[in-house]
Formats: sequence, structure tokens, C-alpha cells
Amino acid sequence: MADKKWIDPRERLDKRLAKSIAHDVRLDVLRILYERMASPKELARFLDEGLSHISYHVRELRDYGNIELVKTEPRRGAVQHYYRATTWPFVSDAEARGLPKPTREEISATVLQAIISEAVGALHWGTFDSRTNRHVSWMPGVVNQRGFDRLMELQLETLERAQAIIEESAEELADTGQKPVEVVVSMLGFERSKSRAAGQPPPADK
Repeated sequence: MADKKWIDPRERLDKRLAKSIAHDVRLDVLRILYERMASPKELARFLDEGLSHISYHVRELRDYGNIELVKTEPRRGAVQHYYRATTWPFVSDAEARGLPKPTREEISATVLQAIISEAVGALHWGTFDSRTNRHVSWMPGVVNQRGFDRLMELQLETLERAQAIIEESAEELADTGQKPVEVVVSMLGFERSKSRAAGQPPPADK
């Protein structure tokens, strides 16, 4: 994993990259290809989707530069193409300000779906609470603008440190052959809805 590129939050976000992750299937494909090499046929099986549907999104991700072809293999008169992710996208606050609000909302909804899917799957298979030091937290609060900015900066610092730990672990696993532990680390920070904070239902038109 060390040879893959983590998109630094301070780099400019290409709008094509924003589009590439604003779709749940593409994000699932990108997640799998960040963790392992796979062909469209394998991806279709992993995700329980049609091969033509997956192949379309693979082509889109390839055209956006998020994945690359790493090898081909002849299989039963055809050629299997195997891909891996070259980047794991990150949208910083500065980058998000350059995107239309509907695009930001689409990206947020897609990522939230992925987080919820991972958590529900881990609960279903019994891995979520298999380790006593797993972490779940929820902390509502009231802050001023400076406090909000500081909280978001803290999350960014934690995210960068988490990525460094993942990369260090990948190198150690390659050297030692230890059994890997698949993990998901997620963080959320956002302004709470006014109706939720007041214990009221959302407006009727929402």
C-alpha cells in the first residue's frame, strides 16, 4: 500500500475526481481496488452487480486516473484486465468551497452510505465488537466559530496520523508476514440541524 498516493488535503481537487467519488458504486470499486488488485469480473462478484455496470464504472475511474491497469491474463478465450487504485481521494475544506453545494452533498451522502454499510456489515459478522478497544463515540456540543474550526483541524490532524499508521503497518506486514487486521477509521464533524438540536421534527417539505 505504500506505493499508492494519498491525495494531500492541501492539493487542488480536480473536479473529475469529485465526480468520480460522488457515486456509491465507484466509491465501492475504489475502496476494493485500494485494498487489493481485482478484475471487473471479480468486482462484479464482490459487489453483486452486473458485469457491464461495473465495467462502465471501472472505465470511468480509469479515465479519471483513480485506477490503473496492472496486468492482463488470458482466460477462456478472453483477456482479464486487473486494476488497482492509484489514489484515495480526500476533499479538504478549501477544495470543497470550490464545488457546488449539490456536489458536496452528493459526495457526503455517498461517503456516509459507505461508512454505514461498513459498520452494519461489521455488526452483522460480529467483528465490530470483537476487540474491546474498538471505538464508538458521539459528542454533541455548542462552540463558537473558532471552536468549530479548531475541531475540524483536529480531525484533519488525526486523519493524517491514521494514514501514516496504515502505511507504516503495511510495510511491517510485508516484512514480517503477520496476519493483517482489516480496519475502518471514520470521523464526522458537522453543524447540527436546528430541529434536531431542539428535539423537533424536520420541516414538512424535507
